[in-house]
Amino acid sequence: QVQLVESGGGSVQPGGSLRLSCAASGDTLNSYTIGWFRQAPGKEREGVACISLSDGSTVYASSGKGRFTISRDVKSTVYLQMNSLQPADTTVYYCNLRTVLGTYWGQGTQVTVSS
Repeated sequence: QVQLVESGGGSVQPGGSLRLSCAASGDTLNSYTIGWFRQAPGKEREGVACISLSDGSTVYASSGKGRFTISRDVKSTVYLQMNSLQPADTTVYYCNLRTVLGTYWGQGTQVTVSS
């Protein structure tokens, strides 16, 4: 069983920054990637960024390129540093872990960007 616990969401003004964290625990040994998705009301969930747990390579959606940075530590925790946040970034962000056993999701953390 896998658990993903997210933290770090909140409210900021446009141009501000937030760092999201996701701690993975349980049967994470045979995992491929860990990353972040987001989903606005009435829209499909979209990928934001992910990182390979084997070689550390990263992939970013165009929405976050140049503003967001994904990283991980040796304890299976992934971070999403989000800079220059804009109101369009307001939504719920979900941590995602892909393993040989399946895909797992965190409970989501709200990010609100508003003046």
